[in-house]
Amino acid sequence: MKAFRGALPAVLAAGLATGALAQAPAPQVRRTPAAPATPVPDPAFEAARAAFEALPEAERRGLQDALVWTGDYNGVTTGAFGKRSFEGIQTYQTRTGTAPTGLLTPPERIALKREAEEARRAARFRIQPDPASGAVVGVPEALLPKKTAIAGGTRWQSADGRVTLDTKSFPQGETSLDALFERATAAMPGRKVTYKLKKPDFIVVTAETAGGRAYIRYAEGPQGIRGFTLGYDRALADTVDRLVIAVANTFTPFPEATPAAAAPAAPAPAASAASGPAPRPPASGMAAAPTLPPLPGATAEARPAATGLRLGGGGRVLTAASALESCAAPRIDGAVARIERRDASGSLALLSTEGLPGGSAPPLRTEPVGEGEALLVLGAQAKGAPSVAPASAGAEGVYAPLQPGAAGAPVLDRSGRLVGLVARFPTAPRLIAGVMPPTRYALVPGKAVAVFLAEAGLPAGAGTGPAKAAATTLGGAAAPALGAVVAITCPR
Repeated sequence: MKAFRGALPAVLAAGLATGALAQAPAPQVRRTPAAPATPVPDPAFEAARAAFEALPEAERRGLQDALVWTGDYNGVTTGAFGKRSFEGIQTYQTRTGTAPTGLLTPPERIALKREAEEARRAARFRIQPDPASGAVVGVPEALLPKKTAIAGGTRWQSADGRVTLDTKSFPQGETSLDALFERATAAMPGRKVTYKLKKPDFIVVTAETAGGRAYIRYAEGPQGIRGFTLGYDRALADTVDRLVIAVANTFTPFPEATPAAAAPAAPAPAASAASGPAPRPPASGMAAAPTLPPLPGATAEARPAATGLRLGGGGRVLTAASALESCAAPRIDGAVARIERRDASGSLALLSTEGLPGGSAPPLRTEPVGEGEALLVLGAQAKGAPSVAPASAGAEGVYAPLQPGAAGAPVLDRSGRLVGLVARFPTAPRLIAGVMPPTRYALVPGKAVAVFLAEAGLPAGAGTGPAKAAATTLGGAAAPALGAVVAITCPR
């Protein structure tokens, strides 16, 4: 199923010719395409950008680095101001109880750098050359006191072995980036690659298992290949996540080389023109924390504003009301969708649109899920089939690694029954080293869905059904409902 269908433009030409006019050739009229509307700049963003860019480059980089250490920014410290820098400053200001203007006053800059320095000192973070690999790397020595030699590099490890930082080098001809990339992204039981980026001179891969996470980066230069891997117990994520970004931002694989022309960095998050320029890419071989897709080389597609569930025929779609709070003119498959009904609690919304084909919605489960029960979430994509994310039930909702546009996403149990919808997705999600970590989301339960559909005169819209045997795979449980999942977009 395609989540988006391009709207087919209808161009009608009509000509009337009589008498002599019919004998004369029609005049050729050159039509000038209308210029696209220029987005209106955000005054707050532009003021913050002007103030930030007026600072010396070293100060700008220092402020971004400080925001990394305070946990408010997870991007590359290039000194360039973009949407992520703006939102990072706002997050810091909100956290410290000041107005979230995105513009740091001189006292705020002093306080920010003081807080960051305290965190840096507590971690005993030292940027140091690693003679074994030839690279320069930042090491949080308070966390990683154990240092041992390994082939082609050095290993720093926590006292309990739950966090490990390895540097590694290969001379020219011993291996290739292609081989390292294939090894890092190879399918392994219980391991999921959450991000992968391959460029001619560097690769970045992030992966996770049920108990751990890993960040892998290698760069190639005249001296061979150098890189590092940082692996850690996911239970330590609150402590280690920001350290991953700090290590990545300080890693210099070839300090002896003169920086070459800038290489493409990891993809920047989609942003409107009003969001300002994307951060400049680092020099070739320099570290860059990856961000979420779209991947380089792919055509950027607008992300869905929300996910909806088709309720059989009639063009009706069920979604979370929160997804429509700032969307006055939602669209589904390119067609205008009308908000037909909302429930009394403001949790659910029913949309309707003309010409929408029906979909086979999953049977509805009204009994509550048990804490820890294995679930799955179906999220709409800009193109192609919906995403299928593993999830588990919690006391306050569902715990899953979701992407923007997941508000309203159907949550199924492993027998394929609808247990509810994702109630809300944060407007400014926090990415960790470019990866959307599993997060707890509120759930509109199946019982509330059943009441809403009954009030709308659609008691059989999702239906109810007995449990069947749980599927052995996520795909098996999700397959019957994939055709009912649609993307809801919100043109701006």
